[in-house]
Amino acid sequence: MILFVLLNMGNCVSLDTYYVHSCNFNASLSTVPAQAFDAWDVGVFTDDTYGDAKLLPDTIASIKGRFDGRVDPNVVAVVTGFIGHNTKGKITTLGRGGSDLTATAIGAALKVDEVQVWKDVDGILTADPRLVKNALPVSHVSYEEASELAYFGAQVLHPIAMQPALQANIPVRVKNSYNPIAPGSVIDNTGNPERMVTAITCKRNISLMDITSLQMLGAYGFLGAVFADFEKNKVSVDVLASSEVSISVTLDKKQKEEDIENLRTDLSSFAEVELHRDRAILTLITDVSRSSDVLATVFATFSMHGIQVEMMSQGASKVNISFIVKESQIEDAILKLHACLFEGQCDVAIIEDGHIV
Repeated sequence: MILFVLLNMGNCVSLDTYYVHSCNFNASLSTVPAQAFDAWDVGVFTDDTYGDAKLLPDTIASIKGRFDGRVDPNVVAVVTGFIGHNTKGKITTLGRGGSDLTATAIGAALKVDEVQVWKDVDGILTADPRLVKNALPVSHVSYEEASELAYFGAQVLHPIAMQPALQANIPVRVKNSYNPIAPGSVIDNTGNPERMVTAITCKRNISLMDITSLQMLGAYGFLGAVFADFEKNKVSVDVLASSEVSISVTLDKKQKEEDIENLRTDLSSFAEVELHRDRAILTLITDVSRSSDVLATVFATFSMHGIQVEMMSQGASKVNISFIVKESQIEDAILKLHACLFEGQCDVAIIEDGHIV
């Protein structure tokens, strides 16, 4: 409870500080006046899941009604993010991405031209700048690309936070608080379809589980039996690749060790199970329709530098291809691919549209 109160206080104090600063600033420059609002005052209502609350289905309509009836259109509304009220009037917090979600929900309700979220980088980058010093800003990405980037490790914008903007078809611009003149990155429905690869991201400290059952050859129910045990033990999967008698899946570090061991025991009743620790997922955000060109360059680079791919997945998403490599090789893999795909420093041939470039 103490932590929950502290989480709430951070946003409330930030609101008051910003509001006071805005009033002083406005008084001196005679600009547009500001008014402070708690999120629930403008219609942000959630379920009862404290610490990870979800917006109620009618929240967008509620926000629109509150702004139409209570907020002077000539005033800049300064609203707390990350918090709301449940149906009993109790304060709740929205969880990861909650402040951004508040912004996109308000933007969707008011049908604004653009929602801006301010971070500490120049928008979405081609790779993590803490590892890749020459990471480049990406001017446009699609909602789907941004969601995949976030899921596979990028920390710019949580997929849930983009949902209101996606549903209302409102662009989201990611800007840098420390470099406000930078144009940032725009997330919209189209992105940049001309680009072969948008970005490289990764998830570290994952485990790779190989499940094999020759007795299931020609039989049905293998996948059903496997995932029934996953559900029983409450173990979720990141990436999957399968054949008729085998499945390989990745498990991230959030899974409980006890649950994984119980899962291995259950699966062992009808399959051989191998668990490989200290692996990482390298994900390319790319146009999967051009996967032959992408894969030719990727595997040539990996082969040149002795990077072994243990599993690959090109799934239902049309914007990502994922590779499982040893944790000890993930940084080298990212650096080599980034140099090749984005920095013009490739030591293998790059294939685009079937031609060497």
